[in-house]
Amino acid sequence: MRVFERYFHQVAAGATGLIPESSITPITDVERIENTQVDPDDARQALGRTVFLKLNGGLGTSMGLDKAKSLLPVRNGETFLDIMTRQIFQVRKRTGVDVPLLFMNSFRTRADTLNALDPQLRTDLPLDVLQNREPKILADSLKPVSWNKNPELEWCPPGHGDIYTTLYDGDVLTRLLDAGYRYLNTSNSDNLGAYPSASIAGWFAASGADYAPEVCERTLADLKGGHLARRNSDGRVILRDTAQTPESDMHHFTDLHRHPFFHTNNLWFNIESLRDLLRETEGVVDLPLIRNEKNVDPTDSASPRVIQMECAMGAIVEKFAYSTPICVPRGRFLPVKTTNDLLTVRSDAYEYTDEARLVLRTDAAPVVSLDSKYYKFIQDFETRFQTLPSLAGCESFTVEGPWTFAGNIAFEGRVELRGGGTVRGA
Repeated sequence: MRVFERYFHQVAAGATGLIPESSITPITDVERIENTQVDPDDARQALGRTVFLKLNGGLGTSMGLDKAKSLLPVRNGETFLDIMTRQIFQVRKRTGVDVPLLFMNSFRTRADTLNALDPQLRTDLPLDVLQNREPKILADSLKPVSWNKNPELEWCPPGHGDIYTTLYDGDVLTRLLDAGYRYLNTSNSDNLGAYPSASIAGWFAASGADYAPEVCERTLADLKGGHLARRNSDGRVILRDTAQTPESDMHHFTDLHRHPFFHTNNLWFNIESLRDLLRETEGVVDLPLIRNEKNVDPTDSASPRVIQMECAMGAIVEKFAYSTPICVPRGRFLPVKTTNDLLTVRSDAYEYTDEARLVLRTDAAPVVSLDSKYYKFIQDFETRFQTLPSLAGCESFTVEGPWTFAGNIAFEGRVELRGGGTVRGA
């Protein structure tokens, strides 16, 4: 409630949370994990002292889902949850370390997620923590919205930044320390590339850092990803998200040479350092505001406009005395935010390995752009893609209009389909 109150007063005072380009200096050079050397025994020991937490509060409403997004089938009928579970089991089998997996669920995803989890995931820790919720407020009056068609939509999870309040309120970090764990790795549950890495755990343990975010080199497919920069006023490293960038500065934000790395939201924490910070701030870390304006019902563009007051958990970088980013291979960042991403990871452009990892078969993943009018929601997507076309030979795949795909189809090069119709293979 104290966190909500703080952000509400900022919004009421007209705060936008915007970070102008003139107030920051780009970060153009960071350490790369491939250039580090970690003793395998040290890496295995660090892995055994690391808790892997998945941010699992989202419903995927932008894709028309009404259950936990992690229950959406991704490959061979396996869901995000299935793939995460298999990755943990494979790491346990390969290393002999009983790696724990912890979920941060929201009030909307908890029951479905816990019901679907494999009982063998259990360790000496709980399977999940429940994040808070807050009322959506009307954009015009700042009053709590009332939506009788579905009162549950009057509430929302307050963004990933709520993890700190959640961990503090439940004294979760003390429990982790008492159980012998020293490091915490967090990642989004829809990022299929964020498998438990012993080598990064070993590097982080040896670094002595309080905090380390993973970053990747940006490509044309990453123009909307947040990035790190140095704040001119005090020299601190900060995170700037797309929603925090003034429209007049977007040409700088999307400049791959000016800001060459993007933030993956795969984060590494020294648990003791994080616990001390949260105790000092009493769980109110005061991260920069993200003013997120949406429809109260994301599937109904005629429903009232509301403000969701959020903050990015990666913004905590500015609160630590010793934080250091690490550049990782692009394979550690495979998010599925839209049906464009879903088609890409379901396609044969990726190989699905026995270790439940998706490995790109070509130099670069195809850039997929599906007409949002016909493919945005999963129900429409599934109806129109009756079979998956081969995209292994594609550079780009652009579809405009109501097309349907059936049979064995292979696309190559730069593909553009316009108008509408049926593409039917053998």
